[in-house]
Amino acid sequence: MSRLPVIIGMGGINPAGRTSMHHGYRRLVLDALSADSQQTTLASLAQLMNLSADALDRQFIESHTLIRKLESNLFDPSSILHHQKLGLLAGSIIQVKTRQLPNPLPSHWRVVKEEGGVSHVALVSAETLLQPAFRQAVVNSAGQLPMGFDPANLYPSRNHPRGLQLSIYGASDAIHSLGFDWENIGRFLAPDQIAVYAGSSMSQLDYNGNGGMIQARLLGKRVTSKQCPLGFAEMPADFINAYVVGSLGGTGTNMGACATLLYNLSQGIDAIRSGKHRLVIVGNAEAPLLPEVFDGYSTMGALATDQGLNQLDGQATDVPVNHRRACRPFGHNCGFTLAESAQFFVLCDDELAVELGATIYGAIGDIFVNADGYKKSISGPGAGNYLTMAKAVACARSILGESALPKSYVLAHGTGTPQNRITESHILSETAKTFGITQWPVTAIKSYVGHSLGVAAGDQLAVALGVWAEGIIPGITTINQVADDVYQDNLQILLNHLQVPVDDLDVAFINAKGFGGNNASAAVLAPHVVTNMLEKKHGQSTMTAYWQRNEQVQAATSDYDNACISGNRSPIYRFGEGVIEGNELGYTATAVSVPGYEKTVDLNLQNPYPDMV
Repeated sequence: MSRLPVIIGMGGINPAGRTSMHHGYRRLVLDALSADSQQTTLASLAQLMNLSADALDRQFIESHTLIRKLESNLFDPSSILHHQKLGLLAGSIIQVKTRQLPNPLPSHWRVVKEEGGVSHVALVSAETLLQPAFRQAVVNSAGQLPMGFDPANLYPSRNHPRGLQLSIYGASDAIHSLGFDWENIGRFLAPDQIAVYAGSSMSQLDYNGNGGMIQARLLGKRVTSKQCPLGFAEMPADFINAYVVGSLGGTGTNMGACATLLYNLSQGIDAIRSGKHRLVIVGNAEAPLLPEVFDGYSTMGALATDQGLNQLDGQATDVPVNHRRACRPFGHNCGFTLAESAQFFVLCDDELAVELGATIYGAIGDIFVNADGYKKSISGPGAGNYLTMAKAVACARSILGESALPKSYVLAHGTGTPQNRITESHILSETAKTFGITQWPVTAIKSYVGHSLGVAAGDQLAVALGVWAEGIIPGITTINQVADDVYQDNLQILLNHLQVPVDDLDVAFINAKGFGGNNASAAVLAPHVVTNMLEKKHGQSTMTAYWQRNEQVQAATSDYDNACISGNRSPIYRFGEGVIEGNELGYTATAVSVPGYEKTVDLNLQNPYPDMV
């Protein structure tokens, strides 16, 4: 019997706000919402930004969310510390505090005098010293979390890297969004039927992680005992297991540059469909807003610089830059915009979802991953994405039939680079022609939230689920027209929001392209489509009982949302709680029992190679 991976929870944080209950999505389409929905969205953002809910300043909230001019909470872009080489000539005399003299003394240094704790050193040959200096950033646009939101203040963060702080917040939001206590899972599942697949594409690069481990000695500091272990790329999964859900099940991460979340999601749905795991938490967290990361991508020519944006707008270099419009997918553009984000999704098989009464936000039809083959440039696009998009559409056709394809749309990778606008539009145009789709709606939400690297497809998936709640596909509002070199045959590249009856949107296609030839495309099925599928499989009476159970789940989810907006909920962080020691496990030859779980780990494993022994 087939198992459909359905999405029953989602949570996280990005420049648009909190993910659960579609708040982040609603920020993108704020002006198109009803007055009540606008007010709720603004109230949610005000709570995140530590603003008074009694005096909401809409203009302030809008100005300090989404892509905007880089603020100074992480570093000051107008004064970035670096070291300038300073050349000293042979024969120069320098004065150094005696206790600060290098040991051993460089071979070309001669101490000629020492008095009062100061040594006079003659340089036998030329010397190059590093002088601390400051520079102005050339890139000043970023997709930052809402101003005032600091995950470190929400739980005992203990110098955790920012990416792990975001993981704690995002995973907690996803767990709370389920509408039932996580401990109830132990009544339905054995410990090894759960899995967590989460990580980051670039690891934890700030000073509390790998960044500090690499920089500390060069900065005259000591490496701490936490920087190395907390810098690992799979650490978001480790933190979720250890401090959020206490899972003993499957774990790990599957990295693929900017397609990383879909790689993890693919691993999760494969585990569910095979029956290896029945419930999985999938996600990614990325905190790349660091001077060094900006340097890396801007040196590649990949980021939208202030100078480049002014040139696009025909403005002099001394004219203030419109940082809000930094990311311009499928328009005249000059680079992408870095962003920070954490997105997590809880999926399970359809039978468990019905049994739990869980809210179903959608389902994953399938995910396809293909490499590019031989390449000229490791960072350039290639042929693999043609295959992934074609297979994703073919998958939707095989599940729902030809009639569903005109009732679909695309959440494009849409980075905002000149190369992407040409290559991805050609892929989408050719795919649409092949499958007979005309006027295929295409949007790119990086125009709002920026490019969060490994999390990017998670930002897209959260928006897809939000579209089915409101029936509004966000338009690419940062461009006035599609660039001349963009392929538009059979496509409707949305420059404005598109309102569509929810029942007329059966499938959302999510596309992701990563450096190195990492391509992934997903077919996501609408909740009304999933409901019809479940009714056919489980029967009307079972589904009637499901809807009755779901009423309580929906009420609990609403209570959680209200508590968040009022500032009365904190992330889950169970440091040292519920630790299970080996002597607490119950062993037999056929099963292992674990405290907190009614079901045991089955040791009656089938031989995977029965035809060989």
